Amino acid sequence: MKIANHFDSKCLSLLLTVTLMLSVITSSAMAAVPTGERQDIGTVSFSTSCSTSVQTDFNRAVALLHHMMYVQSQELFADIARRDPDCAMAYWGVAMTAFHPLWAPPPAEALARGQEALRKAGALSPGTAREKGYIDAASAFYRDWDKDRHRENLEAWRKAQQQLFERYPDDVDAGALYALSLVATAPKGDREYMRQKEAGKLLERLRVEAPRHPAMYHYLIHAYDNPALADRALDVAREYDKIAPEVPHALHMPSHIFVRLGIWPDTIEWNKRSAAAARRQPADGKISLHFYHALDYLLYAYLQQGRDDDAKATLAEVRAAAVPQDEFASAYGISAARARYRLEKRDWQGAASLDPRLPADFPWDNYPWTEAIVEFARGIGAARSGDTPAAVRSAKRLAELQEQTAAAGEKYWAQQVEVQRLAVEAWSALSAGKERQALVLMRKAANMEDSMDKHPVTPGPVLPARELLGDMLLASGKPKEALEAYRKTLEVNAGRFNSLYGAASAAAESGDPPVAEKFYRELLEQAGEHGGSREELAEARKFVGKRP
Repeated sequence: MKIANHFDSKCLSLLLTVTLMLSVITSSAMAAVPTGERQDIGTVSFSTSCSTSVQTDFNRAVALLHHMMYVQSQELFADIARRDPDCAMAYWGVAMTAFHPLWAPPPAEALARGQEALRKAGALSPGTAREKGYIDAASAFYRDWDKDRHRENLEAWRKAQQQLFERYPDDVDAGALYALSLVATAPKGDREYMRQKEAGKLLERLRVEAPRHPAMYHYLIHAYDNPALADRALDVAREYDKIAPEVPHALHMPSHIFVRLGIWPDTIEWNKRSAAAARRQPADGKISLHFYHALDYLLYAYLQQGRDDDAKATLAEVRAAAVPQDEFASAYGISAARARYRLEKRDWQGAASLDPRLPADFPWDNYPWTEAIVEFARGIGAARSGDTPAAVRSAKRLAELQEQTAAAGEKYWAQQVEVQRLAVEAWSALSAGKERQALVLMRKAANMEDSMDKHPVTPGPVLPARELLGDMLLASGKPKEALEAYRKTLEVNAGRFNSLYGAASAAAESGDPPVAEKFYRELLEQAGEHGGSREELAEARKFVGKRP
């Protein structure tokens, strides 16, 4: 294994031993609580050859794994390994919590922990052929892992999970993990969503057999988290909290579907509950990534209704939370929330003045693509407030961050940073009076972003490239082309306040009052009683009021 070149087997064994010892400190108290008094997290029945004394906790650890509450799951699997040292599957569980197939490639420490856990699992001679199949499937991901082969290793894991499920077709957990592997390996540019559909169909069938199993809700939402399929998961989304009313990620996940459909009141309520639950459940003594994840979605939803005061208060929560969990989702949530607030409100000077590395003691070097989010906001803000030199500097910094992201093996995010760089260069060119060059660059950025689906960590691009193209076309006196750009943005990003307003403005400027009224009315309906201070809503009311 390539990572093992940096750690000899004794060091890896020591690393895992220390991890298990530390985990027991926090997990043993939890394990001592009578099962009946614990929070409801759904029902999992995962048979093993381990001691019967740990079976209840093993089921619970697997349920937490399916909820993607990875830290809590890892702590419980580690405690099971301490209490039953011959339980090979406890080490399988530790390995499964160390890689997050929908989130990001594992850092070196997590990779080492997973590989060593699987070595221990194999050395213990799994008690059944089924257990060996689970361990072999996990090993398919970790074997010869390299950051440049992450997608290939995910594909190897998918094939192994498929083989396991084919051998044990009545095993709902094998089926659930196979469905997850389908979602994790789905081609980013496939607008037919073939693997997502296959995963969804499988999970719908398994849910009939295991109606309280968390994977049948969680993974089904991920499978249908795209514009074409989101409505298929709406009923499931509204049911998820009933099996896990205190699991932060279970309270958050339905909003993936609500965002896709532009259902902002539900997005707001569910993420308020998720953030509150996450705040009550720290990870390793730090503010959980699920807290920042929920607040980013919450702030986004507030802004789409013009609820600026609520968005401002949410941003204050993000800023005030001390000691974030060192995870990509924490970094993303913090950066995205700070950038969104300024960009969505079109506060260009405020965006230009953002500090890209707050909080200062967070390890931003580990996540250059999240620092790029704020640098993108700075660049767009500078260009749109007329500070062309500052925008050019941001574009150069984005090029550096793109190289760092690519070097880290983050191909998807490297492409996203490239979209951001192109957008900043485009608006820099427009600021400098180079309209033709600006439109060429902005179209290139929009087409590139259109070729990728959004990452599960985000409710949507911090500022969609095609919406930026619409803004540029409108500013360049091309309202009909701008209207088309806004319409395309809304096809992928339902209910975006600024795209609805942009479409209405473009239609009005192009001499199409009925279409303008349609979009203005959608904007007013979406805001409801909120957004009283937004000039865009005042303009919409004035326009609609003048129409017969």
